[in-house]
Amino acid sequence: MEQKALLLVQQRELSFAKKGIVLSLISGLLYGLDSVLLGMVFPLVTSTNSTGMLVVPLVIACMYDGFAAIWILIKNIISGKWREYGRTLRSGLAKNIILAAIIGGPIGMFGNILGIYFAGPSYAAAITSAYPAIGAILGGIFLKEKISARVGIGVILAITGAYIVAYVPPEGSNPNFYLGIFLALVAAVGWAVEGVMSTYGMDLIDSDIAIGIRETISFLVYLSIIILLPGQEAFQLFLHTVNSQVGLCLATIGLFNATSYLCWYRSMNMTGVTRAMGLNVTYALWAVFFGWLLTGLKITPTLIAGVIIICIGTILTVGNPKEIMKIRNN
Repeated sequence: MEQKALLLVQQRELSFAKKGIVLSLISGLLYGLDSVLLGMVFPLVTSTNSTGMLVVPLVIACMYDGFAAIWILIKNIISGKWREYGRTLRSGLAKNIILAAIIGGPIGMFGNILGIYFAGPSYAAAITSAYPAIGAILGGIFLKEKISARVGIGVILAITGAYIVAYVPPEGSNPNFYLGIFLALVAAVGWAVEGVMSTYGMDLIDSDIAIGIRETISFLVYLSIIILLPGQEAFQLFLHTVNSQVGLCLATIGLFNATSYLCWYRSMNMTGVTRAMGLNVTYALWAVFFGWLLTGLKITPTLIAGVIIICIGTILTVGNPKEIMKIRNN
């Protein structure tokens, strides 16, 4: 009886891990798509402000997280979880969730959006995909997650492939291309820290509530900065954009963002920080694919080589190929 009970527990744990893997992959696909869509939105938002180079990305980032917060709130209202917002914020883990929101949102996400603005979505995605390596190290230190040699090699390969993708700047790239690369790297660090902190908090907090609070706090911080900027030009641009067709576009992109983050947060809790991040990093591949499909991104030899290396690294991060086949056949 004890052996049978143990077998049932193992089967449930395997099923739980499988769902986490699928959610990680879905998160990567959606994030790759909305990165490209964000890049397509930038030319539609213009500012007469001399600091428009920063104001436009700030307004877009604010709306991006703001619409995601609304979509997640709607989901939590439908599922009856909305009361957990207040309870969670009154709990002892509130500081952890709030700090993770600030690091991942106004720091991490704004770095990513500036990276997209200056370097382009596919190249920014390639650089930010470095976050699993940082997350794996932090997960090992703070969450005591064991990092096997295979997983470590897989993450290194995935990151190496991402850097190969970003090694050669595209023709006609922004003169601030390498500034965009640096800011994308800042985003990678922010997201790695956020992932570890959020997973720690989700030991006791529902992942849907955690990401709902994350997006809401991120939006409020962005909005506060916009309102407090002198001249009110940034706030006027925000109001104009919200009430335009661009606002509708950003609401749709925000839905993809919300779904991606819901999948990501849940997958980290289901399959572990290292594996979830290693799978989520496939957004670099999807950003290249959707960039080619929607914007005519030129496919170069380094791009192809980088994509292949990322795929190999991702497979190693997920697990032994034979183990993957067993998962698929169950």
